[in-house]
Amino acid sequence: MYARLATFENADMSQIDELIAGIDERSSGTPEVPDIKRILMLLDREGSSTMGITFFETEDALRAAEPAFERMGNEIPEEKRGKRTSVEIYEVAIDEIADGAKAARVSSLEGAPEGIDEGISFIKEQIVPAVGDITGWRGLVALIDRTSGKTKTITLWDGPESLAASEDRANTLRSEAAAALNEQIVGVERYEVALSKSLVATLA
Repeated sequence: MYARLATFENADMSQIDELIAGIDERSSGTPEVPDIKRILMLLDREGSSTMGITFFETEDALRAAEPAFERMGNEIPEEKRGKRTSVEIYEVAIDEIADGAKAARVSSLEGAPEGIDEGISFIKEQIVPAVGDITGWRGLVALIDRTSGKTKTITLWDGPESLAASEDRANTLRSEAAAALNEQIVGVERYEVALSKSLVATLA
Protein backbone atom coordinates (compact mmCIF):
# COMPACT_ATOMS: atom_id res chain seq x y z
CA MET A 1 0.00 0.00 0.00
CA TYR A 2 1.09 3.58 -0.65
CA ALA A 3 0.15 6.93 0.86
CA ARG A 4 0.04 10.48 -0.43
CA LEU A 5 0.74 12.94 2.38
CA ALA A 6 -0.15 16.59 1.74
CA THR A 7 0.42 19.36 4.28
CA PHE A 8 -1.23 22.78 4.40
CA GLU A 9 -0.60 25.88 6.50
CA ASN A 10 -2.61 28.99 7.35
CA ALA A 11 -5.95 27.26 6.83
CA ASP A 12 -9.05 29.23 7.84
CA MET A 13 -9.98 27.65 11.16
CA SER A 14 -13.38 29.34 11.11
CA GLN A 15 -14.28 27.24 8.07
CA ILE A 16 -12.23 24.10 8.69
CA ASP A 17 -15.06 21.98 10.11
CA GLU A 18 -17.20 22.81 7.09
CA LEU A 19 -14.30 21.88 4.81
CA ILE A 20 -13.74 18.54 6.55
CA ALA A 21 -17.48 17.78 6.42
CA GLY A 22 -17.43 18.52 2.71
CA ILE A 23 -14.53 16.13 2.15
CA ASP A 24 -16.38 13.47 4.13
CA GLU A 25 -19.55 13.98 2.10
CA ARG A 26 -17.77 14.03 -1.26
CA SER A 27 -15.96 10.80 -0.47
CA SER A 28 -19.23 9.03 0.37
CA GLY A 29 -20.62 9.04 -3.15
CA THR A 30 -19.04 8.34 -6.51
CA PRO A 31 -15.31 8.76 -5.87
CA GLU A 32 -13.79 11.90 -7.37
CA VAL A 33 -10.34 10.51 -6.78
CA PRO A 34 -10.27 6.91 -8.05
CA ASP A 35 -8.93 3.95 -6.07
CA ILE A 36 -8.60 5.65 -2.66
CA LYS A 37 -8.73 3.06 0.10
CA ARG A 38 -8.68 5.34 3.16
CA ILE A 39 -8.62 9.01 4.11
CA LEU A 40 -6.92 10.31 7.25
CA MET A 41 -7.23 14.05 7.92
CA LEU A 42 -5.21 15.55 10.77
CA LEU A 43 -5.78 19.04 12.13
CA ASP A 44 -3.79 21.46 14.29
CA ARG A 45 -6.26 24.20 15.17
CA GLU A 46 -3.76 26.25 17.16
CA GLY A 47 -1.19 26.14 14.38
CA SER A 48 -3.78 26.55 11.58
CA SER A 49 -2.28 23.58 9.75
CA THR A 50 -3.65 20.36 8.32
CA MET A 51 -2.26 17.08 7.04
CA GLY A 52 -4.20 14.94 4.58
CA ILE A 53 -3.17 11.32 4.02
CA THR A 54 -4.82 9.24 1.33
CA PHE A 55 -4.08 5.54 0.95
CA PHE A 56 -3.89 3.55 -2.30
CA GLU A 57 -3.24 -0.11 -3.05
CA THR A 58 -0.40 0.65 -5.49
CA GLU A 59 1.95 3.49 -6.31
CA ASP A 60 0.64 3.53 -9.88
CA ALA A 61 -2.92 4.10 -8.62
CA LEU A 62 -1.70 6.93 -6.40
CA ARG A 63 0.15 8.70 -9.19
CA ALA A 64 -2.77 8.25 -11.59
CA ALA A 65 -4.98 10.10 -9.09
CA GLU A 66 -2.82 13.24 -9.01
CA PRO A 67 -4.81 15.15 -11.67
CA ALA A 68 -7.97 14.61 -9.64
CA PHE A 69 -6.26 15.98 -6.53
CA GLU A 70 -5.15 19.04 -8.48
CA ARG A 71 -8.67 19.59 -9.78
CA MET A 72 -10.18 19.33 -6.32
CA GLY A 73 -7.53 21.69 -4.95
CA ASN A 74 -8.41 24.27 -7.57
CA GLU A 75 -12.07 24.07 -6.57
CA ILE A 76 -11.35 25.02 -2.94
CA PRO A 77 -10.01 28.57 -2.38
CA GLU A 78 -6.52 28.67 -0.89
CA GLU A 79 -7.63 31.08 1.83
CA LYS A 80 -10.02 28.36 3.03
CA ARG A 81 -7.92 25.20 2.70
CA GLY A 82 -4.60 26.89 3.38
CA LYS A 83 -1.42 26.97 1.33
CA ARG A 84 -0.16 23.55 0.31
CA THR A 85 3.41 23.31 1.56
CA SER A 86 4.33 19.77 0.56
CA VAL A 87 3.18 16.59 -1.13
CA GLU A 88 5.09 13.40 -0.36
CA ILE A 89 4.63 9.79 -1.42
CA TYR A 90 5.39 6.97 0.99
CA GLU A 91 5.19 3.22 1.11
CA VAL A 92 2.94 2.08 3.95
CA ALA A 93 5.02 -0.29 6.07
CA ILE A 94 2.57 -0.64 8.96
CA ASP A 95 -1.16 -0.03 8.73
CA GLU A 96 -3.08 -0.65 11.93
CA ILE A 97 -5.91 1.82 12.51
CA ALA A 98 -8.76 1.04 14.87
CA ASP A 99 -12.07 2.85 15.12
CA GLY A 100 -12.40 5.78 17.49
CA ALA A 101 -9.12 7.60 16.83
CA LYS A 102 -9.45 11.27 17.86
CA ALA A 103 -5.84 12.38 18.34
CA ALA A 104 -2.52 11.64 16.64
CA ARG A 105 1.19 12.08 17.20
CA VAL A 106 3.30 12.30 14.05
CA SER A 107 7.03 11.61 14.43
CA SER A 108 9.39 12.37 11.54
CA LEU A 109 12.73 10.57 11.26
CA GLU A 110 15.53 10.74 8.71
CA GLY A 111 18.54 8.56 8.04
CA ALA A 112 20.16 6.08 5.70
CA PRO A 113 17.69 3.98 3.67
CA GLU A 114 19.60 0.78 4.36
CA GLY A 115 18.24 0.37 7.88
CA ILE A 116 14.55 0.81 7.11
CA ASP A 117 13.49 -2.84 6.80
CA GLU A 118 15.31 -3.89 9.95
CA GLY A 119 13.88 -0.93 11.81
CA ILE A 120 10.32 -1.64 10.69
CA SER A 121 10.69 -5.23 11.85
CA PHE A 122 11.78 -3.93 15.25
CA ILE A 123 8.77 -1.64 15.44
CA LYS A 124 6.40 -4.48 14.57
CA GLU A 125 7.97 -6.95 16.98
CA GLN A 126 8.88 -4.68 19.90
CA ILE A 127 7.18 -1.29 19.74
CA VAL A 128 3.65 -2.28 18.70
CA PRO A 129 3.22 -4.87 21.51
CA ALA A 130 4.63 -2.36 24.01
CA VAL A 131 2.18 0.40 23.15
CA GLY A 132 -0.83 -1.81 22.58
CA ASP A 133 -1.56 -1.93 26.31
CA ILE A 134 -1.38 1.85 26.84
CA THR A 135 -4.76 3.35 27.69
CA GLY A 136 -6.36 5.04 24.71
CA TRP A 137 -4.17 3.42 22.04
CA ARG A 138 -5.97 3.27 18.67
CA GLY A 139 -3.26 2.21 16.25
CA LEU A 140 -0.12 2.97 14.29
CA VAL A 141 0.75 3.89 10.72
CA ALA A 142 4.39 3.78 9.57
CA LEU A 143 5.29 5.46 6.28
CA ILE A 144 8.68 4.98 4.63
CA ASP A 145 10.58 6.43 1.70
CA ARG A 146 13.20 3.90 0.61
CA THR A 147 14.99 6.45 -1.56
CA SER A 148 15.47 9.28 0.92
CA GLY A 149 15.42 7.26 4.13
CA LYS A 150 12.57 9.32 5.57
CA THR A 151 10.15 7.63 7.97
CA LYS A 152 6.96 8.95 9.54
CA THR A 153 5.21 7.14 12.37
CA ILE A 154 1.67 8.16 13.24
CA THR A 155 0.33 6.90 16.55
CA LEU A 156 -3.40 7.22 17.09
CA TRP A 157 -5.27 7.78 20.36
CA ASP A 158 -8.86 7.96 21.57
CA GLY A 159 -8.47 11.61 22.59
CA PRO A 160 -6.03 14.37 23.59
CA GLU A 161 -5.98 13.21 27.20
CA SER A 162 -4.66 9.76 26.28
CA LEU A 163 -2.17 11.31 23.87
CA ALA A 164 -0.85 13.63 26.57
CA ALA A 165 -0.68 10.85 29.16
CA SER A 166 1.41 8.71 26.80
CA GLU A 167 4.11 11.33 26.18
CA ASP A 168 6.82 9.94 28.45
CA ARG A 169 6.39 6.39 27.21
CA ALA A 170 6.20 7.62 23.63
CA ASN A 171 9.50 9.50 23.99
CA THR A 172 11.25 6.33 25.09
CA LEU A 173 9.75 4.16 22.37
CA ARG A 174 10.43 6.78 19.70
CA SER A 175 14.10 6.84 20.65
CA GLU A 176 14.21 3.04 20.49
CA ALA A 177 12.58 3.07 17.06
CA ALA A 178 15.00 5.72 15.80
CA ALA A 179 17.95 3.65 16.99
CA ALA A 180 16.58 0.54 15.26
CA LEU A 181 16.05 2.49 12.04
CA ASN A 182 19.47 4.16 12.41
CA GLU A 183 17.70 7.50 11.96
CA GLN A 184 17.49 10.84 13.71
CA ILE A 185 14.26 12.27 15.11
CA VAL A 186 13.67 15.54 13.24
CA GLY A 187 10.17 16.44 14.40
CA VAL A 188 7.20 15.50 16.55
CA GLU A 189 3.77 17.03 15.94
CA ARG A 190 0.39 16.51 17.57
CA TYR A 191 -2.95 16.67 15.82
CA GLU A 192 -6.67 16.22 16.17
CA VAL A 193 -8.00 13.41 13.98
CA ALA A 194 -10.64 15.30 12.01
CA LEU A 195 -11.51 12.43 9.67
CA SER A 196 -10.55 8.75 9.58
CA LYS A 197 -12.50 6.90 6.95
CA SER A 198 -12.12 3.62 5.10
CA LEU A 199 -13.55 3.67 1.59
CA VAL A 200 -13.13 -0.03 0.87
CA ALA A 201 -16.70 -0.89 1.78
CA THR A 202 -18.01 2.17 -0.07
CA LEU A 203 -16.22 1.24 -3.28
CA ALA A 204 -17.01 -2.48 -3.11
